[in-house]
Amino acid sequence: MTQTTAGETSHELPKAASAPVIAQHAATLKALPFADTRDFDDAARGFLGTIENARVTSAQGRVVWSLEPYGFLSDEKAPATVDPSLWRQSRLNMHHGLFEVVPGVYQVRGLDIANMTLIEGDKGVIVVDTLTSIEGARAAMELYFQHRGRRPVAAVIFTHTHTDHWGGARGVVDDAMLAAGVPIIAPNFFMEHAVSENIIAGPAMLRRAQYQFGPFLAKGVRGQVDCGLGKTMAAGGVALLRPTDLIIATGDTRIIDGVEFEFQMAPNSEAPAEMHFFIPRYKLLNLAENCTHNFHNLLPFRGADVRDALAWSKYLGEALQMWGGKAEAMCGQHHWPVWGRERIDTMIRQQRDLYKYAHDQTIRLMNHGLNAAEIAETIRLPQSLEGAWHGRGYYGHIRHNVKAIYQKYLGWYDANPVNLDALPPVDAGKKYVEYMGGADAILKRATADFAKGEFRFVAQAVSHLVFAEPDNQAARALLADTFEQLGYAAESSTWRNAYLFGAQELRQGMPKTPPRSPMPRETLAALRTEQLWDVLGIRLNGPKAEGKRIVLNWNFTDTGESFVLNLENSALTYVKGAQASDAHASFTLARSVLDEVIAKLTSFPEAVGAGKVKVSGEPLRLGELMVLMDEFPRMFEIVEPKRTVVT
Repeated sequence: MTQTTAGETSHELPKAASAPVIAQHAATLKALPFADTRDFDDAARGFLGTIENARVTSAQGRVVWSLEPYGFLSDEKAPATVDPSLWRQSRLNMHHGLFEVVPGVYQVRGLDIANMTLIEGDKGVIVVDTLTSIEGARAAMELYFQHRGRRPVAAVIFTHTHTDHWGGARGVVDDAMLAAGVPIIAPNFFMEHAVSENIIAGPAMLRRAQYQFGPFLAKGVRGQVDCGLGKTMAAGGVALLRPTDLIIATGDTRIIDGVEFEFQMAPNSEAPAEMHFFIPRYKLLNLAENCTHNFHNLLPFRGADVRDALAWSKYLGEALQMWGGKAEAMCGQHHWPVWGRERIDTMIRQQRDLYKYAHDQTIRLMNHGLNAAEIAETIRLPQSLEGAWHGRGYYGHIRHNVKAIYQKYLGWYDANPVNLDALPPVDAGKKYVEYMGGADAILKRATADFAKGEFRFVAQAVSHLVFAEPDNQAARALLADTFEQLGYAAESSTWRNAYLFGAQELRQGMPKTPPRSPMPRETLAALRTEQLWDVLGIRLNGPKAEGKRIVLNWNFTDTGESFVLNLENSALTYVKGAQASDAHASFTLARSVLDEVIAKLTSFPEAVGAGKVKVSGEPLRLGELMVLMDEFPRMFEIVEPKRTVVT
């Protein structure tokens, strides 16, 4: 499939903040406790050293992470184009380097959107979460060794399934360490959910994540300033390692390098597989990503399973029951730690009640008959939570989260039949334009409403015109200007990034990006063979496979597995531990060879020619199957009509 951009694109620069936006920021400055600067003290506490500008490069010299572009955040006063509360969070997230949490426990912060926590044992160091990239993880380890001395890695712990917490594992452990038995510890069902969230739906998620994190936006006061949880997503190499030890139940313990860990399971909270832990030796509590310095999101813009706000609240309550009054320091896998038993317990209670309030009040209003949009306009947090800095919606705005809760219980449909089978955007857009009297009439009314600061409705109205007439430059320009003002007004970093990136794409078209890279061999090796077949199944183009039947036997010499892969009724299925007598072809090979083929390190004919694959039957049937596989584009249109027809 080919990608094209609508007509002529504009290279107009971002504009200034409007009077309504400036007035909103002034009200925010009066409403929130900006005189409370304890978070700035905590974010700097325990600093031991850093890398200049937090700059991390690949072996080829490519910069995969740097905070240098964020130098504009040195100004204490927020500019008119950034919400002052978001500006405060953005400045807090600029602290970077190695920090001592308590003697024996250290964190590398600001070298990634996530943190690496390093816990010293009797002989080595236990690494909790390995950042997003291999390069970033390697730099974090070297920074730690520089200040604490070189010591062996005793274990790696993954707190949950999101890539920024496991992607850099190969920068922490190498093949020799794995062969020596360094344990990789993770919550139960880690692999199932890591694959589901990051690989099966990965292509669509990665494109949508560009709106969530804003990586293609310029860094600056009229562009990307933060992601709420940290600065931005890291570039660099990513590889998945399969855990060797799963934590199954709350109350499970492990002695790792002489250090006792007490675990609590928290599935279907911030991640579908997530866990917390307490270390009695250090009186340290780590609640992973479930108690950080912002209101988290219950359904990220990139997409995911809807998170369970009620369960999330209960896990925090359970953590209080288990460890309340015991922890003298609490650190998470984003942001900065909190010290002191009273402050720790207060923060956990407020976070517990934040998710419970959002859940219960959404359900209450839902049961009064309000739909998701109506609930979002109605709900207000109590002042005790509204005024807590760590409860602000930098990453998960209350108006976004209540819609996620509604979706979890009732789905996308609001029960109004008008929304049951609505027209798709292009068809609807054309009818709206016709009903509203044409493009000129829409633009005239929308321009007047823009001047009054009615940006939300202007965006809705003009979006219909863009989908009806994607080459209408006046419509694109007005919608871009409207998105821009909505972005400047947003306290939530993800809202800001989405609005500003939408504006940029309307003006400049989609960014030019290289084709999607093959999946790394290391990640493929971590997948179970059943998961490989599942990934292949979602690439099958069903209409092209109409009427075809292909049966292939597979035998893997290194894993001892056998499978029947079956294409029938335009669906690709498999059976483990079987062989079909009527198979069109049979293949015998090492599973590692299949990994190399999928990673495009070799081809199937080359592997056959090298004697790495034994074939019987009709081997061309495999080629016939592979021709039916789609290659997913890295980019597709979001704020304008799709330019390619997908069948």
